[in-house]
Amino acid sequence: MPSQNLFDTAPLQQPLAARMRPRTLKEYMGQTHLLGKGKPLRLALERGQIHSMILWGPPGVGKTSLARLLANEIQGHFIAISAVLSGVKEIRAAVAEAEQQRNMYGRTTVLFVDEVHRFNKSQQDAFLPYVEDGTVVFVGATTENPSFEVNNALLSRCRVYVLKGFTPQDLTELLQSALADTERGLGARELNVAEDGANLLIQAADGDARRLLNLLEIASDLVEDGECIDLDILTQVVTGDFRRFDKGGDIFYEQISALHKSVRGSDPDAALYWFARMLDGGCDPLYIARRVVRMASEDIGNADPRGLAIATSAWDVFTRLGSPEGELAIAHAIVYLAAAPKSNAVYNAFNAVMADVKSSPSHPVPNHLRNAPTGMMKDLGFGEGYRYAHSEEGGFAAGENYFPDELEPREYYQPVERGLEIKIAEKLRNLRSLNEQARHDKSD
Repeated sequence: MPSQNLFDTAPLQQPLAARMRPRTLKEYMGQTHLLGKGKPLRLALERGQIHSMILWGPPGVGKTSLARLLANEIQGHFIAISAVLSGVKEIRAAVAEAEQQRNMYGRTTVLFVDEVHRFNKSQQDAFLPYVEDGTVVFVGATTENPSFEVNNALLSRCRVYVLKGFTPQDLTELLQSALADTERGLGARELNVAEDGANLLIQAADGDARRLLNLLEIASDLVEDGECIDLDILTQVVTGDFRRFDKGGDIFYEQISALHKSVRGSDPDAALYWFARMLDGGCDPLYIARRVVRMASEDIGNADPRGLAIATSAWDVFTRLGSPEGELAIAHAIVYLAAAPKSNAVYNAFNAVMADVKSSPSHPVPNHLRNAPTGMMKDLGFGEGYRYAHSEEGGFAAGENYFPDELEPREYYQPVERGLEIKIAEKLRNLRSLNEQARHDKSD
């Protein structure tokens, strides 16, 4: 069977984004970290060693185009299925077609699975034997982290490549190419885009080449041949929220992680930036308010206990005022926490004690720490020997043990030498010293 370039035809009725797909690796734009000279995927193609892979990246960065180019590069057969529209039946049909291509024509089949993360475990497992025996070269595309969304058996048989969003320079070149290309683009119409309009278009695309071309095509329908697509027209086209922010997806968690780490790193400016980015992307401010309370406990702790009060107050203010007025209170809390002294001593102590509790038997409460509200409980010795701290010198019962009898007293909480914890550490050192002395005296 003669080989056929997958990009020989691009019907004019197709959307501009489909017509402008790169036909060769030379035309493929971006992803130089994978396809540049000497880079891993480029070397594999030059050696004819195409392998199964997962292409992970945001929408509109060329995952489908790259999969087609890989098949074209090795003169292979290309099959594309979507996990949104397909099931085991479609997987079996694709495998049967791949087997026919191999047996009759000796051709390698590249099986491209778009949105592979939407397949469940059993559907993903259906690919395993055919990836294993080489019936198909599996290329999965996903916008979600494959570590969580692709099962380990399939993941272990694939190499993961991370694709990045297009840079403004990449998008500028693509825009110019689409306007100039007379065969597949808009070149025959002799259109041009005003510089300020081009800047708005590139900003609105937000790294997504497909979005750039879709917006350009819509705008081109609003002008006559030979005219300029100006800022006013593009402002009409670019409406609504165009920021890339996948609520509940990887970008969401990456941004909240950046916000949290900026607060922890004592950078209020960066923290405010990520807060604004999340709001601009449509994140629920209450979600951020809850996370800010967590930051106050985890990263500021007793170095500045006021941080927790300010964080909870910000949450309360937002529930009372709503958006946008209440967002300022959250910003207030974020800046305060970023500038506050930091301590994760309580966080570490809590984790350590939870680990001990989970790995230890359920030791009973010592008798002297039990309440004895009834005569029977008193007769059993409950509360016997308990020392009431307020009646002791300095309000502290030196040498008293509050752990189970089976456990040696432990020091989980280790205050840092920052903020209020300097004073707390000093006090605890003194109390622990009194305990040691009292226990030493008792043993003598």
